[in-house]
Amino acid sequence: MDRCELAFQYRKERYNCAQAVAAAFADLLETTPEALFAAVSGFGGGVGGCHEEICGALSGGVYVLSRLYADPADRAGHKTVYPKVQEFRRRFEETFGHIRCGQLRTAAPGATEATPAAFRLGAHSHCDIMVVTAVEILEQMLAEEAA
Repeated sequence: MDRCELAFQYRKERYNCAQAVAAAFADLLETTPEALFAAVSGFGGGVGGCHEEICGALSGGVYVLSRLYADPADRAGHKTVYPKVQEFRRRFEETFGHIRCGQLRTAAPGATEATPAAFRLGAHSHCDIMVVTAVEILEQMLAEEAA
């Protein structure tokens, strides 16, 4: 099962968007999905379910990038983490036009060729599309980094 499928499965198990994205990367973060479910549980639903703040799928991805790229010598993250997060955010916003949960819910983007993983997996619900696309973007960025 690839990471997009895994995140999609977590959504089917009723984990929130941040949890589904972060837990799909448990192996790379050298932890368990359960530990990640707990660590990011408050970021779902636009931070605590208010649907007004940043999308939970985006928040889960930021958590993954922070865990992967944090450098203790760069305490504020400006040199190591911020550039990765800014690129992730840019790609997410380029795909969907928004980054805030409420705006994304209003726009209700569907699965299209712009979201290949969502289209491939037959994701139809709004949050499922955000989740599998966030995972897909993260995987693209990690592959580019490795190349």
